[in-house]
Formats: sequence, C-alpha cells, structure tokens
Amino acid sequence: MLVPILLGSESDKPFAEKITAHLDTYGIPYEIVVASAHKVPEKLLQHIEKYDNSGEQIVYITIAGRSNGLSGVTAANSKFPVVACPPHRDKDDFMVNINSTLMMPSDTPVLTVCDPQNCAMAVMRILGMTNPEVQTKVADRMAEVKGKF
Repeated sequence: MLVPILLGSESDKPFAEKITAHLDTYGIPYEIVVASAHKVPEKLLQHIEKYDNSGEQIVYITIAGRSNGLSGVTAANSKFPVVACPPHRDKDDFMVNINSTLMMPSDTPVLTVCDPQNCAMAVMRILGMTNPEVQTKVADRMAEVKGKF
C-alpha cells in the first residue's frame, strides 16, 4: 500500500503537507514527487510506470493548479485511482484551480476532493477496500467524530 503524492511544482509542497499530516496520523505510507505534466512529462510517466509496476496497492494524490494536466495525465496512464486536491491560497485561486481540475477529458477519471483532510480520508477509504487494518482506522475515526455529537 502506497500513496504517491504528485506535485505540479515545488510551490505545492506546503499544500501537500496539509494532506500528509493526516496520512501520518493514520500511518499511511506516501511518497512525494514533483513532476510537472507540462514541463517534464517523461519524468511523470516514468514515476507512474514505476508505481504501477511496484506490486503495491496504489492511490495517487495529485496536487496541481492553473492548467491541471498532472491529474489527467496520471489518470490516463495509470491503472490505479487518482484523487486530485487542487491547491489554493484564496477564493480567486481556488476558482481557477478547481475548474482546471474538474474538466478532464473522457477516459481520464479523476476524483476531486477540495479539502486536504477529506482528501486523505477519501484515499484511506479507497485503500480500506482491500486493507482491513485501514478499514478499521476509518471506522474508528468515524466513531470518534460521531461521539462528539
């Protein structure tokens, strides 16, 4: 089980840390890779091929703004799920980044989750489908949240 977190640029690292903080809490392994789909597509494709052939259960997280080619290229070239979490600094930045993330071509399924914590939890639920330990962590978290009300 592994979550490759693919970033469109170094500037996306602080946003990625909002997701990895939650993955760390639950002991979900991840690797962060910076590989722009526009500037170094060959590097991105090499990473996708490596992860897809690793024998691990993979769920990709993609973090890219502006013209989000990263999510679509990853989805078009991987057999595993891709969850995009577009970065944003403010409302205007969010509007640009969400639109480029939601508009994917046919046959490039990208799941989009805007909140970093929800992104981590969505990935855990996907991984939990084949990993009972992760499924238990999700159920425990759900019980903890429900216990607050």
